This record gives sequence, structure tokens and C-alpha cells, in this order.
Amino acid sequence: MANNNENVPVKIGISQGDINGIGYEVMLKCFSDTRMTDCCTPVLYGSSKILSYHKKLINANDFTFVNIRHAEQAEPHKFNVLNIIQEEVKIDIGQPTEIGGKLAAASLDRTCQELMAGKIDAIVTNPINKKNIQSETFNFPGHTEYLTRKFRAEESLMIMTCRNIHIGIMTNHLALRDVPKVVTQDLIIRKLRVMDKSLKRDFGIRMPKIAVLALNPHAGDHGLIGSEDDTIVAPAIKQAFDEGILAFGPYPSDGFFGNGSMNDFDGVMALYHDQGLIPFKLMSFTEGVNFTAGLPFVRTSPAHGTAYEIAGKNQASAQSFRNAVYLAVDIIRNRKEYDLLTSDTLKKAKRDHIVDEDITKELQQDDNDGPTI
Repeated sequence: MANNNENVPVKIGISQGDINGIGYEVMLKCFSDTRMTDCCTPVLYGSSKILSYHKKLINANDFTFVNIRHAEQAEPHKFNVLNIIQEEVKIDIGQPTEIGGKLAAASLDRTCQELMAGKIDAIVTNPINKKNIQSETFNFPGHTEYLTRKFRAEESLMIMTCRNIHIGIMTNHLALRDVPKVVTQDLIIRKLRVMDKSLKRDFGIRMPKIAVLALNPHAGDHGLIGSEDDTIVAPAIKQAFDEGILAFGPYPSDGFFGNGSMNDFDGVMALYHDQGLIPFKLMSFTEGVNFTAGLPFVRTSPAHGTAYEIAGKNQASAQSFRNAVYLAVDIIRNRKEYDLLTSDTLKKAKRDHIVDEDITKELQQDDNDGPTI
């Protein structure tokens, strides 16, 4: 079982992603710094043979790892490999292949099963190729949608984060032509609820302020360029605010990011993919992390893709992957603290309520007994 001891490093399950991309390279570079295993015990659901291949490819000769058969055998302060395949696999660096997609899906599925079984504490997912991973069992546009279904979450939200930047992507990997059809008042409110709770529970922000971006240029210019911001977005923000969520907007995204207004907020809700991802990657391309809020389990990922064009060339930066590992560990700790604090607050409120009831009963009894002579 995964541990609940604060002094024992948490177990981070790592899905291998596409074996022909930069996933193995950034893992190797990240955990070549042995200090990383002081904060967590990594368990790669992949292949020691594939790992050894990538070691040679980038000359990581000093990197050591241990093979394990079960996550319970994971050794602290070591890089652990749980082999999901024993046979040799053809690796075509920088090329999307059928076997690459199958192994990415198999690794992701096994990692999720182990997480749900409590054998690991969180998962960090390596980049996949969204096309070659498609199959009868994986029919999703990306990790976020797959994990939402896999973990049976009522609602999830892709949050791109780095330092104090937290940008939620309301419609995930959706074609731009379909965005206006799905952006409803109900969807905006549901996503704002997820973001508000996540900023509090996962990131430790007590009273988060959230900016909501506009759908149309200039927020529609009072209906001149579109009415959705006046008739859908603004009313949704008001309703969320009335619920106690500190949501504001809608803000035209060009001016919002151009004048630095994002620094006045704890979170930003983008209505579609590129509206949030373009400014985010301009601000933190090599450092950003993709986090899925709303899931019952912790999942993070580097914010980049398979990067086939530099795969095998020893050019990939490990910073985004490293930050994904750090964030997974931080969120586990934040959730424990938040849940403990919330539990204690509820218990205190319940005790105070019982005391109030007792006092009320005593006063009522005094009234019934009449004055004492």
C-alpha cells in the first residue's frame, strides 16, 4: 500500500509515454540528480531494456536503477522499474509507431490501476502521441479526458501551472469551431467550482481570485463582435460570485496578458485551448506543468509533448518533468493539510453547535422551572 507516513517519501508512479519521444530522456536527466529520490520514490511502469537503450543514447552511463515485480517492492532512494513488457521492442527514435502507441497505452493503464489500488500515491505521465495511442480502449483526445473517465470524476479541469501562474483550460482539446457550442453558463460555473476548490485544496490558496477570459475579441464590444460574453459568460461569473467564488471578468485575453493583469489573480480561466496555452508557454515553456484538477487522485505531467524532432539528441530539458514531480509531491502534502484543517474545523463547529444546544436546553429548563427563591 502507498504510505501515509510524513517521513517516508511518497511513491510516484510514472507512465512511460511514447518510447520514441523525449520521455525517457527527461526522466533520466531528472533522476540523475539523486537528490530527487529524497523527496519521492519513483516507480516507472515501462521497460528496463528501453531505459537502458535511452541511457546509452544520451550517455547517462552512471544512472542506476532497480527492477521490481510489484510496487510494494519499490526501494526508497532508488529509481525503480516495473517491467510491463519483457520482450525486446523495436525503437524508432523520433518516429510515431504502432508499437509506441500500444506501449504508451499499456503503461498508462497499468499506472492508473496501481494508483486506484493504493500501491502508489500519485502519477506523473510522460508525453504521448495523441494519434498513435488511439485504439478500442483509448478513444480520447488526450490524458485529461482519459483520466476523467478512468477515475470516474464528475468534473475535471486542465490547469497549466508554473510558479504563481495557474491557467485553467475550460474546453480541453476541443476544435475551435466547436467551442462556442459548448461554452454554456452551466459549464462555466462547473469549471469555476473545480478551479476554486483546487486552488484552495491543491495549491494552498485560502481565498483565490479567478479571472475569466472573454470568448470574443474585446469581450464582444457590447455585442458588436458577438453577444456571448454579455449573455453567457458574464451571468455565469455573477452566479459563481454569488456562490462565494471570487470570479471576475470577462476580460479580453490580449489586454489581460499584455498589461500583466494576470499578476492580480490567483487563477485564470481560459475558455479554449490556445487562449490559455499560448500565453502560458510564452511565460514558462521549459518549466510549466500540466495538472488535472477535480480527480480523486493526483496526476501531473510535463507541459511539453513528445518532441520527436529532438528525441535522442540529448537536447531536451528536464525542468518541466522535474517540476511535475515536485508538484505531485506538493499537492499530496497540501491535500493532507487542507483535509485535516477542514476536518478539524467541522469537528469544532459540530462541538460548538452541541454546546449551543446544551446551553439553549439549560436556559429553556431554567425558564420552565421559574424563578428560584
